[in-house]
Amino acid sequence: MTMSVPERKSGSEGKEEESEDESEILEESPCGRWQKRKEQVSQGNVPGVESASLAMDTEEGVEVVWNEVLFSDKKVFKAQEDKIKEMFENLMQVEHPNIVKFHKYWLDMKDSQARVIFITEYMSSGSLKQFLKKTKKNHKTMNVKAWKRWCTQILSALSYLHSCDPPIIHGNLTCDTIFIQHNGLIKIGSVWHRLFVNVFPDASVHGTGKQHRDEQRNLHFFAPEYGAGEDDYAIDIFSFGICALEMAVLEIQANGDAAVSKEAIVNAGQSLEDPLMREFTQSCLRHDAKLRPTAHDLLFHRVLFEVHSLKLLAAHCLINNQYLLPENCVEEKTKSFDPNAIMAEIKHDNRQGVQLKYSHVSPLELDKFLEDVKNGIYPLMNFASPRPHPVPRALSLSQEQVETVKTPTPEPQETETRKVVQMHCNLESNEEGTKTHVSHTVLQLSLFLKMDDKLHRQLSCDILPTDTSKDLASELVHYAFINEEDSEKVAVFLEDAISRHRVRALASGSTQ
Repeated sequence: MTMSVPERKSGSEGKEEESEDESEILEESPCGRWQKRKEQVSQGNVPGVESASLAMDTEEGVEVVWNEVLFSDKKVFKAQEDKIKEMFENLMQVEHPNIVKFHKYWLDMKDSQARVIFITEYMSSGSLKQFLKKTKKNHKTMNVKAWKRWCTQILSALSYLHSCDPPIIHGNLTCDTIFIQHNGLIKIGSVWHRLFVNVFPDASVHGTGKQHRDEQRNLHFFAPEYGAGEDDYAIDIFSFGICALEMAVLEIQANGDAAVSKEAIVNAGQSLEDPLMREFTQSCLRHDAKLRPTAHDLLFHRVLFEVHSLKLLAAHCLINNQYLLPENCVEEKTKSFDPNAIMAEIKHDNRQGVQLKYSHVSPLELDKFLEDVKNGIYPLMNFASPRPHPVPRALSLSQEQVETVKTPTPEPQETETRKVVQMHCNLESNEEGTKTHVSHTVLQLSLFLKMDDKLHRQLSCDILPTDTSKDLASELVHYAFINEEDSEKVAVFLEDAISRHRVRALASGSTQ
């Protein structure tokens, strides 16, 4: 990855010119949504990525990262084109709150070179490595609760990747490729690293394309067996163990050497006062890869226990079914409770029982906890058995679609990644259909959706007598109005609304 540092001018005039220079739009995506700027950023080194620039998402109004992979030999690129497309299509299906989002990609063919451009989420708050350096510089120590939350979030992301079908091995997990958001949410980046290594041979990619492993300062993050054979989840677990250890001690001392020694890692582990933390990290760093636990197993480790499982399950159930509840329902409910009323009681035969009153629960703390759960800070991992998350292959195109994508820079079809958290709808009988029997009346639907990013979407359409709620939901997915995972609950919601409207219409007709 190349980094350019613009010349700085003194005074406010220089700063203003520099700011204008960096915000200059250099290039646009074919659809016009993504605008590349001059300012370059570092979001974790990836093999073959020639440059990473700041860009603007004009639709959402947020900054993103514009990444480019250059191929100097078009023939080599053509030979791998199908493999490249399949890899990027799969990456677009990776969806997890603790993984840096992969938004879009497209191919750009020029006279002498070929380019792959892909857009990723921009992590403006910096990397875990930067945070640990600042914490140490200020002579502070890592908060144990924060350490537990961050470990849980990283493991939740790794468990998701490893349970994909086929499994995704990160292969580049370091404190430089883990990012922190302002609200405490952890996200791991460079998820595409291992796929890039396999798909982009050094000979075909323009530039040096060195792996992050080659940087001596990060050599200690990689397992002893790394690169020796076929990689599996164990190399990510080793890397996570080093990350967890660095988070706990802030920095593993290298004693002036370019690389951190095994002895320094052992000393850092022994310096941990908490025996559970020590056992937790040591289990990840076992030399024999077969003896290392899985990410799913580590999520059950006693050291990470912070929130009671029942409380966590209840919070996730509430967030997942939020669309069924009126807005501010938690706030309204807590206001109506008698603070001295007993909400739960534990009785013991041989000693005094325990009574839990509503006054013991702070509404503000509850709101904050629910917001954290919604943002992915407390992932649910102790209830669902591990199941594979299929990573869909690229869909075959119809002849009509094939014709439409024959442009110099074709882009994959848009999909909605946001989730629906609330739904309202209004149904009215079309005036033209009032003379017909009510069951054959054309209905006018106005559908109001509240998305998980708090933005609203309002849609309207006519519902024909032959339309089913499943057809309507499928159409909403097809045109990228809703996420595919929301299809079933939207269909159920519409079916219920249509049925109730028709019952009211029949009742109204019978009374006239």
